[in-house]
Amino acid sequence: MAKRTRIVIIGAGAVGSTTAYTLLLRNRVDELVLIDANHKKAVGDALDMNHGMPFLGGAKLWAGTYEDCREADIIVITAGAAQREGETRVDLLKRNVAIFDSIITEVLKHNSHGILLIASNPVDVMSYFSWTKSQWPVNRVIGSGTLLDSARFRYLIGDKLAIDPRSVHAHIVGEHGDSELPIWSLANVAGSQIQLDDEAKEEIFTNTRDAAYQIISAKGATYYAIALALDRICTAILRDEGAVLNVSTLLKDYHGISDVFLGVPCVVDRTGVREVLPIQLADEEKALLHRSADKLKGLIESIS
Repeated sequence: MAKRTRIVIIGAGAVGSTTAYTLLLRNRVDELVLIDANHKKAVGDALDMNHGMPFLGGAKLWAGTYEDCREADIIVITAGAAQREGETRVDLLKRNVAIFDSIITEVLKHNSHGILLIASNPVDVMSYFSWTKSQWPVNRVIGSGTLLDSARFRYLIGDKLAIDPRSVHAHIVGEHGDSELPIWSLANVAGSQIQLDDEAKEEIFTNTRDAAYQIISAKGATYYAIALALDRICTAILRDEGAVLNVSTLLKDYHGISDVFLGVPCVVDRTGVREVLPIQLADEEKALLHRSADKLKGLIESIS
């Protein structure tokens, strides 16, 4: 009998509960566990979703404890201090490091074989911290990176061109945050370079970069699209897809950049990040990627 697959989600806030619901609706996993410092909230979410099982079937879902991490294939961490209106992702850093220190300590008591998938912001720094704290092989510590940013980018390009965003191939790389950069030199539809003037490109990128701020201002938090991005990563892992996804991983001499987690195209399969894909960058893009890396290295040094 095949082992039942299990995903544990730590943090039953807006992102965690929406991710659980997305995984449930898409029938991704056999067992789904919610853990939260407010256990009553996790119990309520589990009860609410379980009442929909007659329409879905299959999965087993419950509010658990860190002991439930023992059999987990993937441990998704969405916990952390919420990003406030007007607050940058990096402003969250010191508050979230303390929270993560406690979470990773508890996870390590029960699991040494799974994959850590980090979504809490600033995600690149939190992923780096989780890797150093856990001492797990780097392929098994993954940040959500710029997967969502790239999806926003593709959506906005598709909207501008009146083309299905699934047919748009375009990347945002670097920090999941203010220093991220668009790779216009590789953006294409069916291999044809995207024809947009500089003003349109600037508008698209600005709306991509600032999307979270716009959504937080409008409704307080972002959670639907990031839940879909986390679902995509989990699916690539559980199905051993070898999918190319812009996740955050440790770079080693990537265009001269090392020892920092950044979002770049990676091959994701059952082992986690199997391979970091080299991409050709224009000189200006390479300089911006170095600037993004330098910014994050400064933040990493501040918590070391």
